[in-house]
Amino acid sequence: VQLQASGGGLVQAGGSLRLSCAASGRAFGTYAGGWFRQAQGKEREFVASISWSGGSTYYANSIKGRFTISRDNAKNTMYLQMNSLKPEDTAVYYCASGPTMAAYKYWGQGTLVTVSS
Repeated sequence: VQLQASGGGLVQAGGSLRLSCAASGRAFGTYAGGWFRQAQGKEREFVASISWSGGSTYYANSIKGRFTISRDNAKNTMYLQMNSLKPEDTAVYYCASGPTMAAYKYWGQGTLVTVSS
């Protein structure tokens, strides 16, 4: 499975962005997916995850209620809708996929999100 993240950019605080993670390989539809982020000078942190079917989702407390993870297995794509963005959401966002939500085996290259105040 190869993953390609896109959709990052510069947005003002309070704005929205939708990140996409396009996957190649038939296994993507049977794998869990997740989004992580890494701000400059900080460690990578979990943002959100979704089961292979989309039936289960989990979110970090810091983004709960503002971000929504989803997937379209027919299109081999996972999404992260980000609303009410804050400057502290500024980071490189990475998508990941793997057999379970605790075992991400494949990672995308990252897409930069910058939120200005």
